[in-house]
Amino acid sequence: MSGGSDVSSPLSGRISTSSLSDLKDLEFSSESGCLSIVVLGASGDLAKKKTFPALFNLFQQGFIQSGEVHIFGYARSDMSDEGLRERIRGYLKGASDEHLSQFLQLIKYVSGSYDNGAGFELLNKTISENETSENNQPGNSRRLFYLALPPSVYPSVCKMIRSCCMTPSSHTGWTRVIVEKPFGKDLDSAEELSAQLGELFDEEQLYRIDHYLGKELVQNLLVLRFANRFFLPLWNRDNIDNVQIVFREDFGTDGRGGYFDQYGIIRDIIQNHLLQVFCLVAMEKPVSLSPEHIRDEKVKVLQSVSCINHDEVVLGQYDGYKDDPTVPNESNTPTFASVVLRVHNERWDGVPFVLKAGKALSSKKAEIRVQFKDAPGDIFRCKKQGRNEFVIRLQPSEAMYMKLTVKKPGLEMATEQSELDLSYGLRYQDVKIPEAYERLILDTIRGDQQHFVRRDELKAAWEIFTPLLHDIDAGRLKALPYQPGTRGPPEADELSKRMGYVPTLGYVWAPPTLAKF
Repeated sequence: MSGGSDVSSPLSGRISTSSLSDLKDLEFSSESGCLSIVVLGASGDLAKKKTFPALFNLFQQGFIQSGEVHIFGYARSDMSDEGLRERIRGYLKGASDEHLSQFLQLIKYVSGSYDNGAGFELLNKTISENETSENNQPGNSRRLFYLALPPSVYPSVCKMIRSCCMTPSSHTGWTRVIVEKPFGKDLDSAEELSAQLGELFDEEQLYRIDHYLGKELVQNLLVLRFANRFFLPLWNRDNIDNVQIVFREDFGTDGRGGYFDQYGIIRDIIQNHLLQVFCLVAMEKPVSLSPEHIRDEKVKVLQSVSCINHDEVVLGQYDGYKDDPTVPNESNTPTFASVVLRVHNERWDGVPFVLKAGKALSSKKAEIRVQFKDAPGDIFRCKKQGRNEFVIRLQPSEAMYMKLTVKKPGLEMATEQSELDLSYGLRYQDVKIPEAYERLILDTIRGDQQHFVRRDELKAAWEIFTPLLHDIDAGRLKALPYQPGTRGPPEADELSKRMGYVPTLGYVWAPPTLAKF
């Protein structure tokens, strides 16, 4: 396809020392020339709350610089350059007024529709004028389009980009497109969307973003598993009894009920975010850190997942969800789900993976909980206290800790549960942990697709969940009511118990603080 070659490389220029500087360990060839970043849907919530702040953080750390980058907002709203700058100013934190002003001056705004060529031709003209300015190297252009838009307009917007805004074939450089979830509502709609985008762009030009893959602790999973010798012989069905991957929110749909009701908690969280985490927990060791090698292994483990058994699914809907006037009175859309996945391969045969997500629950957190089997020969009579667990807290209070049985201090030979703890807030006090979006945008600039979803991976994910989702949509599985501020339907805890999960009695992990020392 025309539109410039797509070569993996970093953004040239000075890079300041920061938490993101470790990414320079990867070998990328040098690039030069104008970088144009276009945020489509620039007037929306996603753009102002996530996309522009991520770009600002990259600017603050020197990964994008005023001498070579131009940022363009595009939306239907009638607005000036200054109007967009003022709209996002309040979301850009942690910098001096001078630094903030420097960043805002990089932003220009173009107004136009999403299905008409006139607006995109104006956008292309504005981009081209900046690419040919005296400050930029002629004949080299890099164009990054971020679709902060509803998926219903993806096909028309991508057609306009393809027709009007590609990097000229006479130039060196590239064109890349970041696509936000949801990627369809089931297998057929996802495949239709993939086919439409595939007719317009090569796979190397498409970056299907799942922001969970940009989270620090999620990115740590491969290092933990494959760089630490003592995990290698333990990470299998001989030692692990069950795995829980949990996402909890302590608030409801908060005025987004009508939108949420079209998707539900499985499409919104489990089929993408939690399934990506599952892949990294369950996949085999890749040949290398090449993005394709890593994504090959993710596809393999997805293809090894057995059909979901209805007896191993619990759905819930919190009381008050249908009070939202935008939600139908007869809605069966789950706001809570607990789903068991089983992997049919040598490593994981017989080990249940429980993926659980819900809204309006008693706490807010996301974590992976790997529970090991009981130690044989319980000479200390401590089995009832709980099992060894390796817990990775993704958010909030990023941490990882190993729950162990230890001797309780004192004269008696008594045992209790304690932990070996790595809490990021304590261990890395002077390190700013990057937000997921800034990391993933930087990956896109560098042409690194490791943390993005490939087309066959997306298809394999939908093949797992589509039959279940169709049964829910048809009313063959009913959502059970639960009270807001609870753990969800009691049946979900009963399911975890049936899957072999043993709760630890009398033990609660508390993030350590400097005050304790």
